[in-house]
Amino acid sequence: MITGGQRSGKSLFAEKLALSRSDRPCYLATARVFDEEFRKRVDVHKARRGDRWVNFEIPLRVSEAGIGEGDVVLLDCLTLLATNWFFECGEDVKSTVNSVTSELDALFSRMADVIIVTNEIGLGGVSPNALQRRFADVQGAVNQWVAERASEVYLVVSGIPVKIK
Repeated sequence: MITGGQRSGKSLFAEKLALSRSDRPCYLATARVFDEEFRKRVDVHKARRGDRWVNFEIPLRVSEAGIGEGDVVLLDCLTLLATNWFFECGEDVKSTVNSVTSELDALFSRMADVIIVTNEIGLGGVSPNALQRRFADVQGAVNQWVAERASEVYLVVSGIPVKIK
């Protein structure tokens, strides 16, 4: 698991880690692209990865990706996956956490080497917005669930990965 703030260098570190473990890793993208600015960000990520990656774009049912035993998989990112499920589940915290963790359990059962990128959204204080507070509850619960199961956890700060587990 690789966590940190937005634009901290998490994805670049995760990509390098995946490439150190496989010549042909799988990239499991969870983003839904809603505007041109975000499309440009996605295009930059795709260009940086090049042709070495097997790409899957799956915003919800990540367990249905064509992942096999022994594959190295980079799921980028858990925050967007949780966001997608949050709205799919009618903004219900418990239902969202259950949906995300069920999908991840099914993905983990494939016996692949899974690297997950996520965000630490709770470092900036408590939001005055109730919807944002509920999502922070989701993200915190899901991050803790993944971190408990992960063999390694890194916090990336200003492009510097710090191993915390």
